[in-house]
Amino acid sequence: MKKLLFTAICLGLLGTTANADDQERGDHFEGESAETLDQAVTNFTETNRQLAELLAQEELSNSDLGTIHELTYTLENALAKIDEELETMAVDLEEVHLGSETLDYERVSSHGAAYLEAAQTLTE
Repeated sequence: MKKLLFTAICLGLLGTTANADDQERGDHFEGESAETLDQAVTNFTETNRQLAELLAQEELSNSDLGTIHELTYTLENALAKIDEELETMAVDLEEVHLGSETLDYERVSSHGAAYLEAAQTLTE
């Protein structure tokens, strides 16, 4: 799971770029939405499993390629949400860091709790 999440983090910006490219190409399959980090991680994990199963076949049919095409939209949505949430986590972590320097217990506590809640989603 951690290895998958590391890959997601590294590819997060690519997911955002892919979404922008999709908008330029017009209407396409939308994929599963990812409204929360938990939903994004779930979609990312499940859809990668489906993609891996398809890619493990000796040959891919046109139908398989169509399915893979649709799966990529769900993966792009998940990566975009993960990327967005990672940015928020980075801000919260910086607030914890700065709060610890200034002995601001409330700042550390509130931002630390928000950071850990998101981080826990990625490490489960």
